[in-house]
Amino acid sequence: MTTAHDAGTETAPVPTQSTYQNRVADYWNAEENPVNLELGRIDDLYHHHYGVGEADWSVLDEPDARARRERVTAELHRLEHAQAELLAAHLGRLTPLDRVFDAGCGRGGGSVVANLRYGCHADGVTISAKQAAFANEQARKRGIDGKVRYHHRNMLDTGLESGAYAASWNNESTMYVELDLLFAEHARLLRRGGRYVVVTGCYNDTYGRASREVSLINAHYICDIHPRSAYFRALARNRLVPVHVEDLTAAAVPYWELRGQADHLVTGIEETFLNAYRNGSFQYLLIAADRI
Repeated sequence: MTTAHDAGTETAPVPTQSTYQNRVADYWNAEENPVNLELGRIDDLYHHHYGVGEADWSVLDEPDARARRERVTAELHRLEHAQAELLAAHLGRLTPLDRVFDAGCGRGGGSVVANLRYGCHADGVTISAKQAAFANEQARKRGIDGKVRYHHRNMLDTGLESGAYAASWNNESTMYVELDLLFAEHARLLRRGGRYVVVTGCYNDTYGRASREVSLINAHYICDIHPRSAYFRALARNRLVPVHVEDLTAAAVPYWELRGQADHLVTGIEETFLNAYRNGSFQYLLIAADRI
């Protein structure tokens, strides 16, 4: 029988995709944003998410322009890596024999973090063929390609082995899919008692409908941000019971404030994120849930 780690990217094409999913794939196949690539080149850990924690503001006082750029880039990468480590810390008690699933893995940084932390096997899935190839090459260079592999597949229908995974996660990728379809796939892949973790931006529906800022973020990333309440309803419908919920909104603000002053990395969406966080219409959450 073919297992998850026997099935490579070359033998399992992405299932049929909707027009929207094809647009998302095209976006990430073409994406070459310095805010992702320059940060990842520091230590070959490429994260496609934002950072948390207090920033070292002294980097802005660097008088030499080139050194300032390097220090700001390194500090943003440190904050992003802190977010990846925070997520990994909530995956539960894992061993080197366990398998974990990284849904919407991007260029693969999260799977590497989990492997380095626990020694576990990891399967990452991305809708972008370019990202999957890049991530597999990074795993090969690190010498961990025997345990960490990336697949060009749809995270709603992975074809991976049912009940084979001790933990799984989405790191800022749930806004591209229907939550019930996504959580159903995680519930299928996880063994009983397995842990699912999601870090995501969501709009605060106690304020009503999505704010103007949330609409601008959706347009910028070609995504559809879900209301906060939708996560808990969909988790419950798919046998995933929250055991830890953490509001990371305040912890995310320093990252965006620093990025807004990084002239070489700004994308134009920084002030929108800050306004959304500050007016309460948008939140940054971590939810850990156990599969029953």
